[in-house]
Amino acid sequence: MQLVRYTCGGRPAWGVKDDTEIHALADLPAGEPSYQDLTNQNYCNQLRAAVGNGTLSRVDLDDANLLAPVPRPPKIVCAGLNYLDHAEEQDEEIPDVPLLFSKAPTTVTNPNSPIVHPGDEQVDYEVELAAVIGRTAKDLEESEVSDHIAGYTVLNDVSGRSAQFSDGQFFRGKSYDTFSPMGPTLVTGSDFDPNAVDVALRVDGETKQSSNTEEFIFTIPELIAYISETMTLEPGDVISTGTPGGVGIFREPTDLLEPGQVCEAEIEGIGTLTNPVVSE
Repeated sequence: MQLVRYTCGGRPAWGVKDDTEIHALADLPAGEPSYQDLTNQNYCNQLRAAVGNGTLSRVDLDDANLLAPVPRPPKIVCAGLNYLDHAEEQDEEIPDVPLLFSKAPTTVTNPNSPIVHPGDEQVDYEVELAAVIGRTAKDLEESEVSDHIAGYTVLNDVSGRSAQFSDGQFFRGKSYDTFSPMGPTLVTGSDFDPNAVDVALRVDGETKQSSNTEEFIFTIPELIAYISETMTLEPGDVISTGTPGGVGIFREPTDLLEPGQVCEAEIEGIGTLTNPVVSE
C-alpha cells in the first residue's frame, strides 16, 4: 500500500495512492494516521478496506502536489558502505559492523522540488532505500525490527564531496539544505520486501546506478537493531540504508551533478523520486 503526503489547494494531508487517484485519509472516523498507526497490521488492513469500499473522497493524482513523507525527521541516520558493489568501486574492505553517519533534518525536500547546488561544491547523487520508524525503540532484536517500521520510501542522499573530503567526516557535506529529497510514497505492509527490490538512479534519463537490495551487506533488521543498541529510535526517525555502486565521484572521469540536470531516484514498489538541480 502506497501512502502519500500531499497538498491540493489546502493544508498538507495524507492519502492512499493508486494509479490515478489519491484516497483522502482525513475522511476516516479517527482522522489521519500517525507513524505509529502504520506499524499496526490491523490498522493497515482497515485502510485497505476503506479504499476498497470507495468510502473515502478522492483527488486526481495530476491535481496533487506530493510532499516528503517525513517533512522534519527527529533524526536521519545513514549507513555508509552497505552495498557490496559500492564497497568494491572504492576498493574498500567489507565492514564488520555498519558504518553510520547523520544528516541534518533540514535537508529534507519534496518530490519535484529543486536540489540547490552550492556554487563551488562537488554535488553527487546517491539513491537509497529509507525506513521510517513508527514506534519508539531501543535495544531491538532483529526479529522485532519489522514491528517498529511505519514504512519505506526513497531518499536521494545528495552529497557535497568537497566538504565531505576536506572535513574528513560526513556531516557538513551531507547537510546542505535540499540534500535529502524524499518520496514520492511511503510503502507499508508485509507485501513489501525491503531486502529484495531493484534500485536505480538516472540523470537526464541516463542510468547511473542500478542494483538490488539483495546486495546489502547488512539487512534492514541487522542495521536497525545495531543502531538501536546505541540510540533510542523515535517515530518519524529516518534510517537511510546506503547506496549502490555508480556514484559520480568514483566514476572515471568523475560525473557530478550540475545545475539544469534532473535526478530520478527509483525503487521498485515505491516509485520514482524526481528532482531538478538548480543554481544556488
